[in-house]
Amino acid sequence: MILDLLRLLLFPMLMAFAASSDLLTMTISNRVSLLLIAGFFVLAVASGMGLTEIGQHIGAGAVVLTVAFTCFAMGWIGGGDAKVAAATALWLGFDYLLPYLLISSVLGGVLTLLLLEFRRWPIPYMLSGQQWLLRLHHHETGIPYGIALAAGALMVYPQTDWIRAVDLGRFIAG
Repeated sequence: MILDLLRLLLFPMLMAFAASSDLLTMTISNRVSLLLIAGFFVLAVASGMGLTEIGQHIGAGAVVLTVAFTCFAMGWIGGGDAKVAAATALWLGFDYLLPYLLISSVLGGVLTLLLLEFRRWPIPYMLSGQQWLLRLHHHETGIPYGIALAAGALMVYPQTDWIRAVDLGRFIAG
């Protein structure tokens, strides 16, 4: 039961935290990525995942880390975004990596367009004291891409073996 609760809650809660943190502060703490990595290994071992499969998940994370840090070096994404994307790839593995990246990319494009439009309009006076909103509204502020990364991950996660392994009947029946 505890293993099922961890499968159901750990990854989604950390993704939601990463998204909200990026929205409100334009940063994603390294702790989020470290907790994702530690959580993966704890659940992988506790779930009986084989070494070969763990290695494949590590490979997916390493590939994304390499590409994401190249994007970070080019100034296209933040360092927190790069680390969260890699930690997410660790959880999803190669089986779900392409859908995750495609969905996150589309959502990131939509988010970017929405923020560009938002930045064209003045902030209503009632909201002008909200520092996070002022920061988000400023034209030199980047895009909190962690929102798109988290949303993409949360859209793909229910399809994964992590959730398929959960006995949902136990939670529904009480």
